[in-house]
Order: sequence, then C-alpha cells, then structure tokens
Amino acid sequence: MEFEVTREDIRIAWLTALALGMYVLEMAFPSPLPGFKPGLANIVTVAALVCFGWATAAWIALLRVLVGSLLAGTFLSPGFALSLSGALASLMVLGLAVSVSRKALSEVGYSLLAALAHMGGQIGAAYCLFIPHAGLFKLLPVLMSAALVFGLLNGIIARSMTQVLLAK
Repeated sequence: MEFEVTREDIRIAWLTALALGMYVLEMAFPSPLPGFKPGLANIVTVAALVCFGWATAAWIALLRVLVGSLLAGTFLSPGFALSLSGALASLMVLGLAVSVSRKALSEVGYSLLAALAHMGGQIGAAYCLFIPHAGLFKLLPVLMSAALVFGLLNGIIARSMTQVLLAK
C-alpha cells in the first residue's frame, strides 16, 4: 500500500517541526513555578489555524504533544497527560470559535481562548487524575492570569507569523 504525500502533509510536517523547535527552546529555560510556561509552540498552532484551518492546527498541536513528549522522555507520564488534556481542551474551544464565525477573532483572540482553555483543561485533568482536592482550584487565579499574559503575547507573535505565512 502506497501513500501519496500531499502538499498539506508537507505543510503539517514543517509547521510541526517549527512548533517542536519552539517547544525544545522553551524546555531549555527553567520555569519559575510549575505551570508557568509561555507555550511558544502554540504560536504555530494559532497561525496555522488562521492560515490553513482547524484540521491543520489540530494535527500540529497533537503531533507536537506526542513527539515533544517522546523527545522529552515524558510519554505516558503525568506531564504528558496534562499536556494532552490542555491541547484537547484548547482544540475544542478553537474549533467552536471557528465554527461560530471564521473571521470573528484575530490571532490574539484565538490565542487568548486557547491559552485559557489549555490551562483549564490541565487543571481539570490534574483534579480528575492526580490531585482530587478542592485546594487545587486556589491556583486558578494565578494560572489563568499567566494564561492571559502568555496568550496575549503569543497572539501578537502569531499575528506576525500569519502575515509571513500568507505572504508566501
């Protein structure tokens, strides 16, 4: 059985590679507190969403989680479960936002929604899978504030990346 490599396959591969590079770069810097990562790889996901649609963005996000966990040695670990749950929550919210209106939000809007959903998904998964204690939710204000800041910054960068991708 032969598979034909399409232009879309190549696009997903190189955008996933770019997202993985940003993920590896992010891993090189220490996090001040658990849960405080800027999510640089999500810049690629948001730019792909705007330029190429939800399906392409979903492939990139999910491949990045899978391959990133293999590179980091965290596949099937609690960190992998949290990362995957955040990515799935983010993709669900982005899919809903795109289905409501394709042009209603900018890269910044999509990035903010994705960051907040990602953090919410991770907190929800942490509660269900690892720490079923109400005290976990006391972290929400701090973590959601970080998600707002990083979502805003990543959205601004994604806007620039979108302009580059659309110029090609």
